[in-house]
Amino acid sequence: MQSELTVPTVRDRVAQAALRHVLEPIFERDFGDQSYGFRPKRGCKDALRRVNGLLEAGQHWVVDADLKSYFDTIPQEALMKRVEEKVSDGRVKEMLRAYLNQEVMEGMTGWVPEAGTPQGSGISPLLSNIYLDELDQRMKQLGYEMVRYADDFVILSRSEEEAQRALEEVKQWTTKAGLTLHPEKTRIVDARQKRAGFDFLGYHFERGLRWPRAKSMKKLKETIRPKTKRANGRSLQMIIEDVNRTIKGWYQYFKHSHWTTFQPIDGWIRGRLRSMLRKRNRKQGRARTKRDHERWPNAYFAEQGLFSLVTASAHERQSSSR
Repeated sequence: MQSELTVPTVRDRVAQAALRHVLEPIFERDFGDQSYGFRPKRGCKDALRRVNGLLEAGQHWVVDADLKSYFDTIPQEALMKRVEEKVSDGRVKEMLRAYLNQEVMEGMTGWVPEAGTPQGSGISPLLSNIYLDELDQRMKQLGYEMVRYADDFVILSRSEEEAQRALEEVKQWTTKAGLTLHPEKTRIVDARQKRAGFDFLGYHFERGLRWPRAKSMKKLKETIRPKTKRANGRSLQMIIEDVNRTIKGWYQYFKHSHWTTFQPIDGWIRGRLRSMLRKRNRKQGRARTKRDHERWPNAYFAEQGLFSLVTASAHERQSSSR
């Protein structure tokens, strides 16, 4: 089932912000260190650094877990019980229950979900962390190294046997908690092996290296393609400025990828720009000939201000080695 996105009104957003302002300090102080998603002063890069550190420490047997439709399936009564363990204010509990029971519109028909938290709101991520905190604490108590960002988590172990025990604990907990592990997407991998790595927060980890996962690469190209159509009527300078905004932002997140990641992307972008210039010169087809490269060499695009991922990566490596 596809998630129904709730678009709150201004009044609802204010109420949800107030509710989060009350609840977050109560729960945040006790949340586990292995939780990184939607928390103050924590984020994706912190989680990625932790994963990388554990891999470097030799914990390369990985439970790559996937909770099936997590936000849609959180049992509301069980969630309320977790909130009530620390919150006694009747008004706060009433507001939260009203939020969970708000009507969802699907076409012209409205219905009230019996499970899940409405997505698209400011408080839903906090509630998701509250519900999974019990799992965080359980895995910590048992000595397992889990790194979690919202409903996306991995457990890193030193042996296959340890990873299997960790996965069994997760299976038992999710069943008890009314959640479901995706049977096809949850697996144990040895991250040292070729083609046996795992994806986490947009990256693929394998053999001590990391690079953008396939979906991250696909998304980048889907963003670049409309900006670099051969029939684009804007000036080359405007197109390059537009492309630069995309690839600079992308690089800031993926700059810790293995350095071989960037050359093919640079080449693909320049190839699209050459094809566009070729069409403007009334030539058919894509720019694949030696003459196209001679007419518009890599240096030409650098002079036009095109951001180079390869150059940025080289500067990054030089700075880190000093």
